[in-house]
Amino acid sequence: MDHNRTPLFTALLAHAERNPIQFHIPGHKKGVGMDPEFRSFIGDNALSIDLINIAPLDDLHQPMGVIEEAQRLAADAYGADHTFFSVQGTSGAIMTMIMTVCSEGDKIIVPRNVHKSVLAAIIFVGAKPVFIQPARDKNLGIDHGIPTRSVRRALEKHPDAKAVLVINPTYYGVCTNLKEIVDLVHSFNMPVLVDEAHGVLIHFHDKLPMSAMEAGADMAATSVHKLGGSMTQSSVLNVKGTRVNPKRIQTIISMLTTTSTSYILLASLDTARRHLALNGREMAERTIELAQYTRRQINEIPNLYCFGEEILGEEATFNYDPTKICVHVRKLGITGFEAENWLRDHYNIEVEMSDMYNILCLITPGDTPDNIETLLQALRELSHINDDVVEVKEVVIKVPAIPQLTLTPRDAFYGETEILPFKDSADRIIAEFIYVYPPGIPILLPGEVITQELIDYIVEHVEVGLPVKGPEDRSVKNVKVIVETQAIF
Repeated sequence: MDHNRTPLFTALLAHAERNPIQFHIPGHKKGVGMDPEFRSFIGDNALSIDLINIAPLDDLHQPMGVIEEAQRLAADAYGADHTFFSVQGTSGAIMTMIMTVCSEGDKIIVPRNVHKSVLAAIIFVGAKPVFIQPARDKNLGIDHGIPTRSVRRALEKHPDAKAVLVINPTYYGVCTNLKEIVDLVHSFNMPVLVDEAHGVLIHFHDKLPMSAMEAGADMAATSVHKLGGSMTQSSVLNVKGTRVNPKRIQTIISMLTTTSTSYILLASLDTARRHLALNGREMAERTIELAQYTRRQINEIPNLYCFGEEILGEEATFNYDPTKICVHVRKLGITGFEAENWLRDHYNIEVEMSDMYNILCLITPGDTPDNIETLLQALRELSHINDDVVEVKEVVIKVPAIPQLTLTPRDAFYGETEILPFKDSADRIIAEFIYVYPPGIPILLPGEVITQELIDYIVEHVEVGLPVKGPEDRSVKNVKVIVETQAIF
């Protein structure tokens, strides 16, 4: 296919050139009816293609023209049979995957460290999650992938599950043996869904992990906006094989998508595909080189560590994406959260996320050597001002056991509830989420029994300033639980 073409973006430019008189939404009408300061900042070019699904521009809900052409080009670029554009982010694409294969009461096998969008979809359809515990890195205090042997045990115990979901790569850039898992799951005649939010570049370079489509997965939700150059909130859902029905996928993604789709976001997907298809290997090569240089330099800074290929060799650490720079700061005597704040306050650097022991920096095609040198200078200073640490805390792996799920997440979420102080909620059934965001991994989800171990774990995260979110009470002092039926005496 001719990847120089951008069917949708070209149609938008032609439409803007014709400059028709608009008697349709959006009401700002190319910026004339908009706040002048915002219009000046955004620019008339962008506002001229902030349009809706009028006939010449096709309709994302039933694409038959330029959007359909753009999606076909994307499918070719990403090695898929079908590609669906998402203006609801990868969260919308993930929810589409699950809602395509699951109905009320169905089981789905998922890692415990899934994104909250997975649990949202499970609640919407009334499915039952079967959790697999990811491998925990006792040196870094982070989760990796799920071992193949754990997937096999889950399949043997739950052969009636409707699908298996895999994260590839994880937020920290680590991959399980995806091809092995795909082949195993397919031997049970079950589809594989992949959360590929952080994997758009892996389609374009052989030094990066295997993509979901290359591994033969049935569906993969991929954040083009995270690393591939499209605008925030724009993603794709890639589909391969015959285990899932593309017409069903179109129906579901349409149900989850606004009817006022953003053509700016859609055009950015179209043009990002062109750039990746034509230049992706070169972009990825340059990004990998920058990232590996950064990794080597960080590992020369006292008391800092950035993992690389030395962690590989286990089922759950089969491969890694070197463009994810995870900096372990524990030996500085500070938390990752404190390091994140210091970098912001002293160097105007914003990192992707922090946790108890690490900060995560993403190196992308948008980075330059100057960006990298500023980061390295900042980390050297951070190391220097903390070089007299008297006591270095050991990595404390206090990952509580997966709590008992006594109600389906849907039944708990919509059940009769009451509010209790969180510290007094042990042994009660929670009716809302508690998760750490980013990356949005649930610690508790509706329907699970709150344990004292979980209370202590969450309170510790809150007290050190880590971003625990989810409950209606943002302070996490109170929690919503299922009302218990009182015994009759």
